[in-house]
Amino acid sequence: MVDLLFPLLLLLLPFLLYMAAPQIRKMLSSGVCTSTVQLPGKVVVVTGANTGIGKETAKDLAQRGARVYLACRDVEKGELVAKEIQTTTGNQQVLVRKLDLSDTKSIRAFAKGFLAEENHLHVLINNAGVMMCPYSKTADGFEMHMGVNHLGHFLLTHLLLEKLKESAPSRIVNVSSLAHHLGRIHFHNLQGEKFYNAALAYCHSKLANILFTQELARRLKGSGVTTYSVHPGTVQSELVRHSSFMRWMWWLFSFFIKTPQQGAQTSLHCALTEGLEILSGNHFSDCHVAWVSAQARNETIARRLWDVSCDLLGLPID
Repeated sequence: MVDLLFPLLLLLLPFLLYMAAPQIRKMLSSGVCTSTVQLPGKVVVVTGANTGIGKETAKDLAQRGARVYLACRDVEKGELVAKEIQTTTGNQQVLVRKLDLSDTKSIRAFAKGFLAEENHLHVLINNAGVMMCPYSKTADGFEMHMGVNHLGHFLLTHLLLEKLKESAPSRIVNVSSLAHHLGRIHFHNLQGEKFYNAALAYCHSKLANILFTQELARRLKGSGVTTYSVHPGTVQSELVRHSSFMRWMWWLFSFFIKTPQQGAQTSLHCALTEGLEILSGNHFSDCHVAWVSAQARNETIARRLWDVSCDLLGLPID
């Protein structure tokens, strides 16, 4: 009898996991943005908003009445998403503008166009990112992960910062990752030319996001602009498109991975929740303040990374 029971359990296990998956997923994605704040008259920019977490973030903000800019590299895909959001929410103020974070000329062109078009900016969500790319460089010669995930958003934020200050109270949300715990800022190898590992390069860039957030918060103290970094969770998205192994892992554990809508909750929490200003500079996961690595708490590294980033981008170091 026992000999028959064990094979039977093995056969039943996948079915039981399938049936339990919704409850397990719910348990693993407990963070939900509960804010009821409405946003008529508010202006929001979301990078990488034509897919995944960015799309769901933009949709929620549009539902609340904001004027939402989908800042994305693929404008054609962005237009399709904008129409979908307009139809779903009834909000026609969903606009698409080209932004290629791997090219500083594109970033500057986006910022110039936006500033000519809008008098206000209340929320900037730096959501776009790349993950586990084969070694490659941006148009300006930066390693792709560091160039897109950190330097691209660093420049965009810098160019829009005065508008955010003029529109205060306003917020900046930087999407990072739990992967930052494995990250290090190797100033002697910031562009990965001496040694390179695709997985670690992603981790390094996510650490940079947190360090940038903390230094930015320090510099913005008293300005009315607050900033937060977030870990969205493990989310079903196009982020893993460069890695066959990661795509296989995502497929294997798909029942337990957050949906993009669930992944957007912490970004929305930090963009919308009232009374969060005193927590500017903090890192969030599942809509709660989260622990960060010792490297991510190092103010000396944060300040040096700021100065190095300014130097690489040709910005004044103050």
